[in-house]
Amino acid sequence: MSTVALAAAIMTGLGLSFAIVLAVAFKFLHVPEDPRIAHVEELLPGSNCGACGKPGCRAFAEQVVAGAALPGLCTVTGVEGVQAIADYLGVDAGSTEKRVARLHCAGGAAHARGIAAYEGLRSCAAAALVGAGGKACSWGCLGLADCQVACSFDAIHMNDEGLPVVDIHKCTACGDCVRACPRDLFVIEPFSLKLVVQCRVPLKGDQATALCSVACDGCARCELDAAPGLIHMENNLPVVAPHREGDAGPKATYRCPTGAIQWVEGRQFEAEDAVERPSRRPHALFG
Repeated sequence: MSTVALAAAIMTGLGLSFAIVLAVAFKFLHVPEDPRIAHVEELLPGSNCGACGKPGCRAFAEQVVAGAALPGLCTVTGVEGVQAIADYLGVDAGSTEKRVARLHCAGGAAHARGIAAYEGLRSCAAAALVGAGGKACSWGCLGLADCQVACSFDAIHMNDEGLPVVDIHKCTACGDCVRACPRDLFVIEPFSLKLVVQCRVPLKGDQATALCSVACDGCARCELDAAPGLIHMENNLPVVAPHREGDAGPKATYRCPTGAIQWVEGRQFEAEDAVERPSRRPHALFG
C-alpha cells in the first residue's frame, strides 16, 4: 500500500471513529429541549430588537417558557400576540409600561446657529468626527438621520427643521436610535414621563443661547417652580427625578425663557402625526 493510500485510510478511520463517538455522546448526553420554546418563538415577532432586555426572540422565548419572564415584556408583540403566548403556556400575560425614545434636543435649523455648510458623508457619525457638522452647538442634534436609518420599525422621520420625530405608535423602545446617535441625545423613557428637558448644553446664560436660541440657559427657574425635590440642576441643566413624576406638572415650564423644558401632554395622534405635543412653545416635537 502506498504512503498516500495509507494516509487516506488512517484519516478515514479517524473520521469514522470520531463520528461514532459523537453519535454515542449525542444519544446518551443529549438534553431534550422543551418543544414549547420553538412554538413561543414562532409567536414572537422575530425582530430580535432586544427591547425586552434579551439578546433576541429565541432567548426571550426560553425565559418565558422557564417562567423567568412574562410575555408582556415584549413591547413589539401586540396585545393579541402576547395573550396568545400566555394562553398557550397557561401563564399571566403580564404587562410593562410603554416606553418610547425621546430626543433631548430641540435645536433644529431655525434655532441652532450654523457656522458652516457640511458637505461630507451624510451621516451623523461621520460629521461628529470632522468638525461636528455645520452647527455651532457641539452637543446638539446633527440632523443627518442616522437614527432614522437605524430604526427597524420605521418609527423615526426627519422633519423640516432637520430633527428626528418619533412615531409613538410604532416605537418599541428597542434602543437602535440610542446606539446610532453619536451625541447620545436619545433616551428610552417611560411614556408616562411628561416633564422633558430638551437640551444637553452644559453652558450657562448667553454662552448657551448664543449657540442655540432654545438651549437651556441654566437659570434654574424650573427648579424653583417645581415641587420640592422634583428638579435639581446638574451641569447647568435641570434633571427630573423620575420617581417623583407624580408630583410633576406644567408649572415647572412656565417661566423657562427658552422653552428648553417641556410638559408633554401625552395625547396620541394618527400615525402620520403620531407625536406628543408640548403644552407650549411649539418648536418641540416629542416621541
